[in-house]
Amino acid sequence: RRERQRFVDKNGRCNVQHGNLGGESSRYLSDLFTTLVDLKWRWNLLIFLLTYTVAWLVMASMWWGIAYLRGDLHRAHDDSYSPCVANVYNFPSAFLFFIETEATIGYGHRYITERCPEGIVLFLFQSLLGSIVDAFLIGCMFIKMSQPKKRAETLMFSRAAVVSQRDGKLCLMFRVGNLRNSHMVSAQIRCKLIKSRQTPEGEFLPLDQCELDVGFGTGADQLFLVSPLTICHEINSKSPFFCLSQRSLRSEQFEIVVILEGIVETTGMTCQARTSYTEDEVLWGHRFLPVMSLEDGFFRVDYSQFHATFEVPTPPYSAKE
Repeated sequence: RRERQRFVDKNGRCNVQHGNLGGESSRYLSDLFTTLVDLKWRWNLLIFLLTYTVAWLVMASMWWGIAYLRGDLHRAHDDSYSPCVANVYNFPSAFLFFIETEATIGYGHRYITERCPEGIVLFLFQSLLGSIVDAFLIGCMFIKMSQPKKRAETLMFSRAAVVSQRDGKLCLMFRVGNLRNSHMVSAQIRCKLIKSRQTPEGEFLPLDQCELDVGFGTGADQLFLVSPLTICHEINSKSPFFCLSQRSLRSEQFEIVVILEGIVETTGMTCQARTSYTEDEVLWGHRFLPVMSLEDGFFRVDYSQFHATFEVPTPPYSAKE
């Protein structure tokens, strides 16, 4: 097999990196929430920990600063003196007071007195700032945990595509399956042919995208994915594979990108699974083995045969020939 660079990996990851953005990189900061959600988990956790740690230390320092400027630290043990915050006499105690206030623990040992207007203002600022930080970071973590990317891992595609006859017509076929009992609502499948070409005007298109018809007119692209299905692309005069034969397949260089979209039944979120087939992964004159069998009162799917194919008599000529 010839190994070459893919546009889309078998696991659906797109091999595209954006570089030399220049001043356009500032657009990521304008949409900071989406930028944080798109980061990897290790960076999300690091930002989560650093943000809370820095915020806690800064706010605790402000409480300690108020006590220091008022002279409360030196007279904290004087029963006749009314400090801004009772029982705050060093930085650790100021930090504990901040944590008790922020987490609404309220042990009752440290509290704000009525003779401290600056402490009341700082308390209001701390409450507003804490609510904003909690809503932003916890919301970001919740959205990241609830993303349906992992659901795509239980959607299977056959390792190879096949070319054989169906109903007397030459067809390109591949198989999809759902490993979970929960359904994909409104599942729809699309295929893109990515191939370089040159226009009559001499323009070279290195990654030209062409749509492959997998049943748009008949509704076959709308899937009821409760059992493995074989997706069929009829090679006719409108197909980009109209002139493809068994011999020319060996010298061609193309990539078929498959996109399966649907709504996750349990969460209601849209999920997308992707894969691709290069010319080396298209088997001419093969057909998929059956995986469905009737048991006692139910249908059984044997996923051990999901990727298996067998040879069938198929003319080596193109659909045009």
